[in-house]
Amino acid sequence: MKYNPNFHNRQSIRLKGYDYSQEGFYFVTICIWQKECLLGVVDNQEMFLNKYGEIVNSNWFNLKKVYPYINLDAFIVMPNHIHGIIEITDDNQHHTRHGLPEIIRALKTFSARRINRLRQMKGVPVWQRGYYEHIIRNETSLNSIREYIFNNPFNWCNDEIYTENLFSFPKQFNIKGIGNVINNQKN
Repeated sequence: MKYNPNFHNRQSIRLKGYDYSQEGFYFVTICIWQKECLLGVVDNQEMFLNKYGEIVNSNWFNLKKVYPYINLDAFIVMPNHIHGIIEITDDNQHHTRHGLPEIIRALKTFSARRINRLRQMKGVPVWQRGYYEHIIRNETSLNSIREYIFNNPFNWCNDEIYTENLFSFPKQFNIKGIGNVINNQKN
C-alpha cells in the first residue's frame, strides 16, 4: 500500500522532550497482535498461563539480567496483553543506560522469537506495534497502578481489551451430525 499521510499518520503518545532513560517508575501495557488471546485464559477470576504466556513471563523477569539498572515492580500476563511497572534506577555503575523504548523492544523481540519458534511460525507478528506507557509521578499513583495490575484478572470481563466474549464456548458442546461431545479445554 502506498504511503498516504492522511491514513498513515501515527501520533506518538510519548511526552515531548522527556528523557525515557531517566530515573523513575513507568507503567506499560503491551498488547498481542490483533488482541488475540494467545497467552492463556482467565477462569474464575484467575489467570492461567499457557506455554506462550510462560515465555512472556520468563522474558519479563530476564529483563533485570540484561538491564541491571532496572527494578521490576508489579506485573501480570493477561490473555491478550501484559501490564507492568519498570523502575529505571540511578545506577552510576553502568555507563550505558538504555531507556524504556529499548527495554520494551527487547522484551517484545525476545519473547516473540521464542513464541514463534514454538509455534513454528517464523516472522509472524506476536505483539502489536507500539505500546502504552505512563510516567508514574508519585507514590499515590504508583500504588493505584499496582492495585490495578493486581486486580486485572478480577476485572477481566470489564476490560476494554477483553475479547473472549466474542468467541466463548461452553465447557462442553455438541456438534450436530457427529453425535460426540467435545470438551473445550484450556491450552
